[in-house]
Amino acid sequence: MNEHVLSFLNYIRYERNYSDRTAEAYAADLKSFEEFVTRETGTFDPLHPDLDLVRGWMAEMGRHHQSASSIKRRVCCLRSFYRYLRRQGLIASNPLTLLPSPKVPKVLPVWITEDQMDYLIDDIDYGQDFEGIRDHLLIDLIYSTGMRRSEVAGLKDRDVDIESHQLKVRGKGNKERLIPFGPELEALIVQYRDRRDAEVGFPPEHFLTDIDGNPLKPLKVYAVAHKYLANLPHLARRGTHVLRHSFATNMLAEGADLMAVKELLGHASLQSTEVYTHLTPKDIIENYKQAHPRAK
Repeated sequence: MNEHVLSFLNYIRYERNYSDRTAEAYAADLKSFEEFVTRETGTFDPLHPDLDLVRGWMAEMGRHHQSASSIKRRVCCLRSFYRYLRRQGLIASNPLTLLPSPKVPKVLPVWITEDQMDYLIDDIDYGQDFEGIRDHLLIDLIYSTGMRRSEVAGLKDRDVDIESHQLKVRGKGNKERLIPFGPELEALIVQYRDRRDAEVGFPPEHFLTDIDGNPLKPLKVYAVAHKYLANLPHLARRGTHVLRHSFATNMLAEGADLMAVKELLGHASLQSTEVYTHLTPKDIIENYKQAHPRAK
C-alpha cells in the first residue's frame, strides 16, 4: 500500500481515534481506488490526483452494481484522504471538492411502536437461565439508551452506575457521553449482574459477557437482537439499529427535544438526528382529520 495512504490510516487511527472497524473500512476503500488507478495507468501517485480517474472509479463501482450509499461512502473516504494530503502541504488543493457526491435516496428508518416494544420487552419469555436474563437485559438496554451495537459490546462494567442511573458510553472517535436510564432497566441490570457474577465467578471488565466471562462481540449483540425481533414478523429489518431507531423515534414522538436526542445518540451533526422526525401513518391520519375541512 502507498506510503501516503499508510500515513493517513495511522493518522485517523491514532490521532483522530477512529474505531478499528472504521479504519479497516477506510483502508479497504483506498486499496480499491489504488488498485483501480494502477490498472488504468500502471502506477499510483496520490500526489498527482486526476479527477477523471475518480469519476472512472465511481463508474466502475456502478457497473458492479454497488449501491449509491456505498459509492458515496467511498468517495467521502477519498475526499478525507485528499483533505489530509492538502493539510500536510503535499498537494496544492483537494480535487474532490469539485466532485458532487452521488445522490442517495432517503429511506425512512425501520422502527417499532411503543406498544410493540412493550410486548417485546415485557411479554416475551426469555427464560431464567444466564443467557435468557442477559438477552432480556440487552434488548431493553439498547431500546432504553439508543446505543450502537459496538458501544453495547464495548461497555465496561464500571461504566454502568446504578446509584446515578447513568451509563458512560464511548462512541465514535472515542468520544464519551452519559446516558440516563430508568428503574425498569435498573432492575434488569441488578438481576443480570447477580446472575453473571455467580456464574462467572468474578466481576468481569466488560458489562455483557458469555457464560465463560468473555465479552460479547458486536456480531453476537446483533444476533441476539435479530433473534428476538423475529417475534415481530412485519419488520423489514431486524438488526440492533431497529431498536436504536425506535429509541429516537418514540422519544421525539413523546415531545423530546431534538438536540437532546442528538446528544443521547452521539450524533456529530443535527442532520443525522433529523431523519427521526418522520411522521408515522397514524400521525398523518390524525393530522388529516384535524386539519382538512372535509374530514371533520
